[in-house]
Amino acid sequence: MSSTPQTPPDFADVEAAAARIAPHAHVTPVLRSRSLDALAGAELFFKCENFQRAGAFKFRGACNAVWSLDDETAARGVVTHSSGNHGAALALAAKTRGVAAHVVVPEGAVAAKLEAIEASGATLHRCAPTIAAREAMADAVREQTGATLVHPYTDARVIAGQGTAVLELLRDVGALDSIVTPVGGGGLIGGSAIAAHGFDARIEVHGAEPEGADDAARSLRDGTRVTELVPDTICDGLRGLIGAINFDLLRAHRVHVATVSDRDTLAAMRLIWERLKIIVEPSSAIALAAVLAQRERFAGRRVGIVLSGGNVDLNGYFERFS
Repeated sequence: MSSTPQTPPDFADVEAAAARIAPHAHVTPVLRSRSLDALAGAELFFKCENFQRAGAFKFRGACNAVWSLDDETAARGVVTHSSGNHGAALALAAKTRGVAAHVVVPEGAVAAKLEAIEASGATLHRCAPTIAAREAMADAVREQTGATLVHPYTDARVIAGQGTAVLELLRDVGALDSIVTPVGGGGLIGGSAIAAHGFDARIEVHGAEPEGADDAARSLRDGTRVTELVPDTICDGLRGLIGAINFDLLRAHRVHVATVSDRDTLAAMRLIWERLKIIVEPSSAIALAAVLAQRERFAGRRVGIVLSGGNVDLNGYFERFS
């Protein structure tokens, strides 16, 4: 890889990541729905990362980061902090290489995601549900173990890996007018923008962000990155603040970020379950919700929507009827 974890990756890095992760990651399907096309007034192409290993796009970036390490560095293991999906992805990626993984998780993380992390053999470290607490504990674990920090979204190796989902989508379906992805810390939207504009500079890139965690939208509006915000959203995977490197990518690629209510997100999740017959989590469904809320913007266009993951804690649903 040509760039360091502190330097934004480029299209060549995304292409290199695609080759690096090919032996380990799934090529995920693209689904269509005539009824959802009619609702949106557009042609929608759903890139289903809920079918990715570990149940989310996060495996792409984690896998690229783990397999980018030299043997000596990899042998000391990897560490990260995560609300769930990135932790599960890094745990699985580390397992594919036979190295240790440490995952710092905040209180209140989705149980199904924690089970997935432990199932891959990672060591869990619990902390308070704040970004500051997560980062402090991850740094402490790194110092204690010598493990390499693989940040959920500010690591260029991770960003490049996440971009491979949109690269696959474009190679699969051809020209698109717009790409829409969820926005949390910014790894997926940043990598997607790099991949989209490396493929065709005319593609518009859009992000979907919860109203209760709207730091990226506010940062773009004000021209200064928001660094303090207490998220309040059902989208647990989108509660991270936009990273510095990620904010720079959003500005460089002229990404538009729309905010979406949790109510609209849940309505979109239900539509996806009903029309596509697949399980996605709220942090995925928000991308469709953003398109439906902005029909005029996307009308008549070919729109790629990244469904980022499907790790829903179903226990809560079934307990209601037991």
